[in-house]
Amino acid sequence: PEIGRRAAEEDRDYIRETLDGADMVFITAGMGGGTGTGAAPVIASVAKELGILTVAVVTKPFEFEGRKRKEQAEIGLQSLRSCVDTLITIPNQRLLQVVDRTTSLRDAFGVADNVLRQAVQGISDLITTPGLINLDFADMQTIMSGMGLAVMGTGIAQGEKRAVDAAHQAIASPLLEESSINGARSVLVNITGGLDISLHEIHDAVAIVRESAHEDANIIFGAVIEGSMSEELRVTVIATGFQAPETVEVPLRTRQAAPVMASNGAPPPSIGDDIAEYEPRETLSDDEAMMSLIDKGDRRLDIPAFMRRWKQR
Repeated sequence: PEIGRRAAEEDRDYIRETLDGADMVFITAGMGGGTGTGAAPVIASVAKELGILTVAVVTKPFEFEGRKRKEQAEIGLQSLRSCVDTLITIPNQRLLQVVDRTTSLRDAFGVADNVLRQAVQGISDLITTPGLINLDFADMQTIMSGMGLAVMGTGIAQGEKRAVDAAHQAIASPLLEESSINGARSVLVNITGGLDISLHEIHDAVAIVRESAHEDANIIFGAVIEGSMSEELRVTVIATGFQAPETVEVPLRTRQAAPVMASNGAPPPSIGDDIAEYEPRETLSDDEAMMSLIDKGDRRLDIPAFMRRWKQR
């Protein structure tokens, strides 16, 4: 990987010149080797510097390829994840679940390559293919910009329940590392069918997706009429935003009151009941925790609670 990284760094200016002016860049690579693991993060970092929407679709090695290759793949993925907007991973190990024992090695790798192709083509087609309800580049940016791990799936079905069947296929791809859209907070759905596609079919397909995503998910959908699909219906789903917002736990703070001695030798006033008791607070995000402190406008908070109350008596 280090050789691949250095080679890409040496051509960094050429990479920048090649990418300059692009709105969106796809990076496809096999992680664990030299070129993909080392060079892909460099290319992604250049695209990030140029402000380009960057999507990486990469494969992970088989388990039988050994621990070293697996570790190299994970290191490469960490570097790549910090530079791309969206990352779709395909573990080669999953091929064993979708091909039978008689499938040749060449054909098995063809299955993985086809998933890579479908992911890239599926995303690009959403932007370039005009539809009855259009999805544009702005929609793609909303769903994919800075979202991290993603799931992308396509389902095709025929028959009376084709919309429901195609939607179920799209949200559960066995070859993707994240094989479900459960918990996704941003989802893009595109439905393609013939002239006979109905409003109810669009409703049913989107409803299936909505049930699986996060309850507050932002769902954007489009519909395309394609004359060649007289009996089939295709549903394409891109789901992102699986990580919940980071939260910070506000700790319970207590304070021991120091002994108070009166100057005239009189017994000190009882202040035990005046020490503020702090109840556990709800978990807040970083911003909310900071704003809750800033919004406390009472300047008297600079004086300890027990001294304020003693003075008021």
